Amino acid sequence: MSPNPSAPVLTIDGPSGSGKGTVSRLVAERLGWRLLDSGALYRAVGYAAGAAGLDLSDAEAVTRCAQSTKIRFAPAADGGDTRVLVNGHDATDELRTETGGAAASAIASIPSVRQALVDLQLGFRKLPGLVADGRDMGTVIFPDTPFKVFLTASAAERAKRRYKQLKEKGLNVTLGGLQREIEARDARDASRAVAPLKPAVDAVLVDTTGMPIADVVAKVLAVVQR
Repeated sequence: MSPNPSAPVLTIDGPSGSGKGTVSRLVAERLGWRLLDSGALYRAVGYAAGAAGLDLSDAEAVTRCAQSTKIRFAPAADGGDTRVLVNGHDATDELRTETGGAAASAIASIPSVRQALVDLQLGFRKLPGLVADGRDMGTVIFPDTPFKVFLTASAAERAKRRYKQLKEKGLNVTLGGLQREIEARDARDASRAVAPLKPAVDAVLVDTTGMPIADVVAKVLAVVQR
């Protein structure tokens, strides 16, 4: 896909469980803009690498996997979450597990993998506009956009959200285990040398702890509408 540099972009960054996925989807629907779930790209490559039996610490092998993996987004027939097709397989449910998130975080620290996915992400920038959901959308991928939001929430709150989501899917998880995984991932993402998780200097910070989703959406929309 060829990007359109004149298309407006709203970046929504933040840690896992901050609500950015749900908020991004709702904001994109309200604005009538395209949606980029950048985290799904990393999860998809992590999934493909795992399916191929690759060692996620093997930078060269995972980079080749990132370059060759075919990733496509498709609307859900029931109007639910967007489906993610990896090499022709609907891997949406596998990508949303904590294992999928851990794999994404591990490969995201490899500079050559990140570079392989940059052009793919830039290609989503098309009219009428793009809502880009991720961790470095405002700092690395679309630093030129004036519309930047950074969502956050306490680790305890984020763990409760993930616990509820995963339990609804029938997965056997513990709240304490999820909180420990989230805190470890936060530390890993914030301390990595390449594109560490942090708000852009000109991003609007929104703490979603205890905040109804409708209020978060309103705050984010206000960033574009101002």
